Amino acid sequence: MPDQIPGRHHTAAPTSVLLTIGEAAQLLRTPVATLRYWRHLGTGPHSFRLGRRVLYRRDDLRAWIDARHDADSAGRS
Repeated sequence: MPDQIPGRHHTAAPTSVLLTIGEAAQLLRTPVATLRYWRHLGTGPHSFRLGRRVLYRRDDLRAWIDARHDADSAGRS
């Protein structure tokens, strides 16, 4: 199927997969309500709206996890 937008090529890497809030919660092993609360506070992983849905990029979730891990490791040293 040809690209609908001329000059735009979508070559999504496996890590740039979009996840729903439920899928993100599953990946983070946290309740959906916690993700909603973090989103409200602006402290959680980067998310965005696409229409009525809140979505997360898998690579953003992994980067957020790594940043929390690095901050925790630095605090222990």
